[in-house]
Amino acid sequence: MNLVIVESPAKAKTINKYLGNDYTVLASYGHIRDLPAKDGSVLPDDDFAMSWEVDGKSGKRMSDIAAALKTADRLILATDPDREGEAISWHVLEVLGAKRGALKGKTIQRVVFNAITKQAVLDAMAKPRDVDQPLVEAYLARRALDYLVGFTLSPVLWRKLPGARSAGRVQSVALRLVCDRENEIEIFRPQEYWSVLARLANPAGDEFDARLSEWQGRKIGRLDVADGVTANEIRAFLNSATFSVTAAEQKPQKRHPFAPFTTSTLQQEASRKLGFSAQRTMQVAQRLYEGADIGGETVGLITYMRTDGVQIAPEAVNAARRVIAQEYGERYLPEKPRFYSTKAKNAQEAHEAIRPTELSRLPNTVARHLEADEARLYELVWKRTIASQMQSADFERTTVDITAKSGGAAAGLRATGSVLKFDGFLALYQESRDDEEDEDGSRLPPLSVGDALLRKSASASQHFTEPPPRYTEATLVKKMEELGIGRPSTYASTLATLRDRDYVTIDKKRLVPSDKGRIVTAFLESFFTRYVEYDFTASLEEDLDRISAGEAEWREVLRRFWKDFNTRIGEVKELRVAEVIDALNDDLAAHIFPDRGDGSDPRSCPTCGDGRLSLKLSRFGSFIGCSNYPECRYTRQLGGDSDADPALGEGGVKLLGADPETGLDVTLRSGRFGPYVQLGEDAKPKRASLPKGWTVESLDLAAACRLLSLPRAVGNHPETGKLIEANIGRYGPYVSHDGTYANLSSVDEVFDVGLNRAVTVLAEKKERGGARATPAALKSFGEHPASGGEITVRDGRYGPYVAWGKIYATLPRGKDPQTVTLEEAIAMIADKAAKAPSKGKPAKAAKASVKATAGKDAESKKKAAPKAAATAKGTKKTTAKPKTTKEKSA
Repeated sequence: MNLVIVESPAKAKTINKYLGNDYTVLASYGHIRDLPAKDGSVLPDDDFAMSWEVDGKSGKRMSDIAAALKTADRLILATDPDREGEAISWHVLEVLGAKRGALKGKTIQRVVFNAITKQAVLDAMAKPRDVDQPLVEAYLARRALDYLVGFTLSPVLWRKLPGARSAGRVQSVALRLVCDRENEIEIFRPQEYWSVLARLANPAGDEFDARLSEWQGRKIGRLDVADGVTANEIRAFLNSATFSVTAAEQKPQKRHPFAPFTTSTLQQEASRKLGFSAQRTMQVAQRLYEGADIGGETVGLITYMRTDGVQIAPEAVNAARRVIAQEYGERYLPEKPRFYSTKAKNAQEAHEAIRPTELSRLPNTVARHLEADEARLYELVWKRTIASQMQSADFERTTVDITAKSGGAAAGLRATGSVLKFDGFLALYQESRDDEEDEDGSRLPPLSVGDALLRKSASASQHFTEPPPRYTEATLVKKMEELGIGRPSTYASTLATLRDRDYVTIDKKRLVPSDKGRIVTAFLESFFTRYVEYDFTASLEEDLDRISAGEAEWREVLRRFWKDFNTRIGEVKELRVAEVIDALNDDLAAHIFPDRGDGSDPRSCPTCGDGRLSLKLSRFGSFIGCSNYPECRYTRQLGGDSDADPALGEGGVKLLGADPETGLDVTLRSGRFGPYVQLGEDAKPKRASLPKGWTVESLDLAAACRLLSLPRAVGNHPETGKLIEANIGRYGPYVSHDGTYANLSSVDEVFDVGLNRAVTVLAEKKERGGARATPAALKSFGEHPASGGEITVRDGRYGPYVAWGKIYATLPRGKDPQTVTLEEAIAMIADKAAKAPSKGKPAKAAKASVKATAGKDAESKKKAAPKAAATAKGTKKTTAKPKTTKEKSA
């Protein structure tokens, strides 16, 4: 008997069908061990000894694997063909080796396959090898580096920057890219320029545009006409000039197809064409790799999706050429196959590019077996792969030089055009672009040297240069790859971490650094400069690659890194918070103290006049405050007055008028947590934040006074005689009475809710046992396809979540509730149900989805009771406390 170990149960199910009855295929469910999230998991003073922890679920799975191994002669480790896959195989061996006699007399083999097809799996089984120890050591080094940076640098952040979440070896450098781009945008100063065009016609009357290229004997570039006076002078000249063709040149051009997808180029194109995040792309690609039921057979549809290689196997090249000849004709088939090499820094190219496992499976025949997103991504991969072996596209580019003469003076103009002669690979696929101007694809009419041209019009148009655009996920991944930061397996998780930590937000698909993210980056650039440098991070990746190639010793790489890093940690720990704030004030000056445009000191307090504005840190967030606090209570959000709404005026304060009851001024202000209204200027004035949905522009004195009047007395409860109040709280509008709080439907209801309505909603709340009302469904998927019961997406007090019966799964941060698919919802529900602790009887909803398992678990608990009692007397329970083993050498 042969025991095969893979990562996922879906992969196990598919491979089991290929191998037959002599094989048992079990899943490890990903990594079985990890470094505990606490101090001491990596010990630099003990030669980087690493303590690994097996959690309860993984312990149970490893027990199942050990039990199956007892009746097997051979253990075959068939985890993924990359560094992480090699690490999982190593971890499995380590855990089994710790079990007495588990591996004794067993043949241990490692196999890898790049695609989950029967032929690929059988070929891999025929070519077993040992676990690649250098690859494992590269994993150990990477994991130790990430731990040492995270668990030594993050506590420094927490102490010096209250509210900061974490720092990481790769995430902090990626965040710096986003913040550096934002700095470029902020310091950018638009430059005025003018374009001058002439609308001309050839002798046959066909019209075209020509752009100014020479004036007064000087070549004219795009930005050389800098003002309207010059532009209009040239335009007036052209309106009186005669025009003739002085040169015409036609050149053939070829556009070659792009290489098949790597991980990063797939993420980029899926973002541009399909609107997928990097994380979503990898989730869908994982399902395509693990397989789908096609014609009664489960097959993997694409090759392994974590790769930086651009080559594809010779048999795949031949298959692509057959498809091209059959579907598009011999004209679209180049004479020889195409071969590609990557230009990415530090690329390993150890695996094939991402391609369909069988190119004869056309997208339209596969789509009916797949979910919509899976079908779209498969089509993208198929088209890119086929196009990569197609004929180049042929263009004809025409450049025409024209002379304009008037009164002895002359100017030069140029017209260009491009004509597609043969579409080649463009018949199937064209790569999208980020932030690039469209190429001049216009077609020029027939023009010959000496042709006299008729002027139709001349125009001068004003333009301004624009700042560099913010990164999208696609362009950030591309930049990280160019710089050698991270690896294909880490791009998606790095971006997800930045979002989850609230270091970046996404606005119109663009990554915008939050104030928290910018402060963390400024701190790291000020005090850990070397460790957020792009070249340093890339050089570490090179070291890891050298380890995996057997060219470097992993502990020596760690020693070199740790010596300097630990010294710097100690130095920064000794800094006073005041020193940190002074450095941040300087580094972020352009952002937090923007120029007011009147020549005044951007850091002077607009309220007291003699105070100095400075960054203030708190666990609730950062803000700008006056140095004369508490005498001066001026505060505002980061980003300066320019971040406040223009309606607030200078200093972020707008006078709305006098309160009719007290005569005190009512002002609208910009605070650290957003706009608010204030009554008077006392030491502790009454304030009220603007509710959700209210805007600065629409707020008037009456509305402000209503806000400041809260809480509002609704009346005395008819049963208790105690007061009922209406107010707006952290979670929205509500009424309260004697410790009971009930939500109201809208902010407006706070100001006009009557006693009867208030009593009713309070009574309804009490009938529910004080439970919070179930929010209305934002989206419904109908009945659960397997177990029944409606699946919905709802908006709760802690954010949107998927609800099914009594199972509630919170959506990932930043996930739009309207984009959740049924498959994602079911996966989140299953994951939540698996993580939920057992409390006796399972919820009805959970029971429906795992009814068979629930029955077995109940029976096994009864049988296990005597054993559990015995265990409690003298044996350590792995479920009560995860098993920990210390790895002192690789």
